[in-house]
Amino acid sequence: MQPSEKRGTTEKLTRLRKVIAQRMNASLETAAQLTATVEVDLTNISKLRAKAKDAFKAREGASLSYLPFIALAAVEGLKQFAVVNAQVDAEAGTITYPAAEHVGIAVDTERGLLVPVIKDAGDLNVTGLAKKIGDLAARTRANKVTPDELSGGTFTITNYGSAGTLFDTPIINQPESAIMGTGALVKRPMVIRDAELGEVIAVRDMMYLSLTYDHRIIDGAVAARFLSFVKARLEEGDFGAEFGV
Repeated sequence: MQPSEKRGTTEKLTRLRKVIAQRMNASLETAAQLTATVEVDLTNISKLRAKAKDAFKAREGASLSYLPFIALAAVEGLKQFAVVNAQVDAEAGTITYPAAEHVGIAVDTERGLLVPVIKDAGDLNVTGLAKKIGDLAARTRANKVTPDELSGGTFTITNYGSAGTLFDTPIINQPESAIMGTGALVKRPMVIRDAELGEVIAVRDMMYLSLTYDHRIIDGAVAARFLSFVKARLEEGDFGAEFGV
């Protein structure tokens, strides 16, 4: 592996990097941020993907990754725990609960991290979310998204696991009140309950999900219930009907 060409050099911050830095600092100064984490067994999702992903790719022209399943579970959770999708105005003393779920998907580009938004994500199924995620990610990396597509989010998902990170403490994308991070998928021996054998050790596909939330309006118990809902929804793996399997 060759050393980076930037070793021993100095360069100016790009305009985008300055904006990112300012927004991250402002977020930490604005919100009381805590991060909660759960470990999720995605083995059932893995089995479903193995059966459906090739036909899905041929039919829809998009990849069936784990992210749209996670996004759907998160959106369903946002509908039940509206405060996780809310926005607070401390000066006005108000909390606004949007009537829809507009989910930002953090995209790693050569210029820096950008967050295009899936508008009305709550109206989409796994297929719709997979196509939107693929389209927005591709156009974001090609610098072809519009300013409107980079604004208006109510909740963000960041996939830091794509680079191998197990879990992190993501910073809230203001003026939102929460952001969920998805860790790397790893195979791990876990204790599971078998109908005939009772408790046994099996190799499972595991992932950490982290939720950074604004403690000014979201209590720790609410954050835990939201994550528990997402965990249970994914572990049951009840998405097969959409794919005919």
